[in-house]
Amino acid sequence: MKKDIHPDYRPVIIQDGSTGKRFVTRSTATSATTATWEDGNVYPLIVIDVTSDSHPFYTGVNTVPDVAGRVEKFRRRYPNLDR
Repeated sequence: MKKDIHPDYRPVIIQDGSTGKRFVTRSTATSATTATWEDGNVYPLIVIDVTSDSHPFYTGVNTVPDVAGRVEKFRRRYPNLDR
């Protein structure tokens, strides 16, 4: 591999936005937000909407993520785009 052309691949904390469950994995994604993990180390925190903790395929429970608040926020921000 060529040096200095690949993104930094490091441990990060992934947090499920709907359940709040966190786990550590490795990623090239970056985040300005950090969090302390159980081992005492500080890692970047990345919040995503759906993980294996909340996805219906893995849980066997069909749930709908709460997006109503996001839609209303979008409509308030861009009232002329609402048809």
